[in-house]
Amino acid sequence: MKRQYGKAIVLSGAAIAATAGAASASASAKDAAREAGKKPLNIVYIMTDDHTSQMMSCYDTRYAHTPNLDRIAADGVRFTNSFVANSISGPSRACMLTGKHSHKNGYKDNTTCVFDASQPTFIKHLHDAGYQTAIFGKWHLGALPQGFDRWEIVPGQGDYYNPRFIEQTGDTVRLHGYLTNVITDKSLNWLENERDKKKPFCLLIHHKAMHRNWMADTAHLALFEDTVFTPPANFYDDYAGRQAAPKQEMHIMKDMDLIFDLKMLREDKNSRLKRNFQNTLRRMDSEQRAAWDAFYNPIIEDFYSRDLQGRELAEWKFDRYVKDYLKVVKSLDDNVGRVLDYLEEHDVLDNTLVVYTSDQGFYIGEHGWFDKRFMYEESFRTPLVMHLPEGYSHRGDISEMVQNIDYAPTFLDMAGVEVPEDMQGVSMAPLLRGEHPVDWRDALYYHYYEYPAEHMVCRHYGVRDDRYKLIHFYNDVDQWELYDLQEDPTEMHNIYGQPGTEEVTARMMAKLKALQEQYDDPIRFTYPVE
Repeated sequence: MKRQYGKAIVLSGAAIAATAGAASASASAKDAAREAGKKPLNIVYIMTDDHTSQMMSCYDTRYAHTPNLDRIAADGVRFTNSFVANSISGPSRACMLTGKHSHKNGYKDNTTCVFDASQPTFIKHLHDAGYQTAIFGKWHLGALPQGFDRWEIVPGQGDYYNPRFIEQTGDTVRLHGYLTNVITDKSLNWLENERDKKKPFCLLIHHKAMHRNWMADTAHLALFEDTVFTPPANFYDDYAGRQAAPKQEMHIMKDMDLIFDLKMLREDKNSRLKRNFQNTLRRMDSEQRAAWDAFYNPIIEDFYSRDLQGRELAEWKFDRYVKDYLKVVKSLDDNVGRVLDYLEEHDVLDNTLVVYTSDQGFYIGEHGWFDKRFMYEESFRTPLVMHLPEGYSHRGDISEMVQNIDYAPTFLDMAGVEVPEDMQGVSMAPLLRGEHPVDWRDALYYHYYEYPAEHMVCRHYGVRDDRYKLIHFYNDVDQWELYDLQEDPTEMHNIYGQPGTEEVTARMMAKLKALQEQYDDPIRFTYPVE
């Protein structure tokens, strides 16, 4: 049965495959591609969780070496100003799928919302146009996927070791192996053995990596152990001039759990999340557990024998956190390489858009933190690189500001599918052709809702342009923050209300008000400056 959403027609369940309308749309897409003298566009969208650009070497060389991710950028484009609309997993995914801000797609936070999977998504529009669609890995939206020919998703956050998968039959099965490898195996099997190779496809490969608690594959446990990582310059931020920052519970020293996060499990030691970690270890088979214990037991005994305190303990925790994170990145990068190799070896790469991004950024010790949520740069930004198909000759950096609400209209536009008028994002296709539209956006809107909840980051919204950022924290904290990103790129000095900032403040207030009206955000406040 067809359901009408504005101007977009979405088909449900088996009706998608059966309808003549989809077949007609498919033929039209093929005809258009044939007239253009090229193969129909395929899309491979690879998304990870909590992978920050500081941990991707084409963006930052301090920590990581990611040759396969860099390979996408080197052969395609790298976005240097890529951002999200709401820096938390489920809501970010909903923004990506729908091309709409959280208040429009209805999925504002992970604690009180369930995604309305019946609403239009770019996947459904592509499916209606004759695309084969599939997703393997993390979904994290509560409701089961719709619009996919083939899907297998992990429950909730997923498990790094011997993971469970929810199948389309409704059954939940447990598989053996390391999750990043398993997701890639399933994706490559679909590409090779399950899809119709005469039709275009859109494949979503969604990884748990690099989500907390950063459990590495046993093959990579010993990596990076010869390196001691130095915290960033603002690791000991005192949060002067910022009311919301000290309220958070994502501080490496205070809130990073020694057992769950840093694996320092010993029977005579306790922590708030000890039981959670013990449950993750029970998922391992005897061989996996033996390798794990052989590596960690000496580190555990050394740690407790040293009885570290104060700064020494804080910097030890930071060092172990970075090591664990990098080991998980290593598995991810290797598996991205497997996908790229398959596409290249099977002559699919030239007509495939390959996108790599994360659902948001992450803190690697900046301000003393891990996690995300804040509108500050490290979590507001997200890496975004693309291998471009034939017909798109642009290579190198793209500096225009883009946001994850832009992905849906971009995929539709590039596939020759009409972009619905109610999508709030804009197609990046002109940028991928090397164009610089004069009317491209000059500011971005952000809104975070999940409070009170885990990590206790206060609710806030804000606007960012190419130099300044204005944030309003609301609810239990009512404070405005203004940053000059040119003079203060690490956002240590809130200049809101300082003499000489009146003109900038008024301009940013006007931009914020205009964006709230443009995106029809119902949460609006009386502005202190008009």
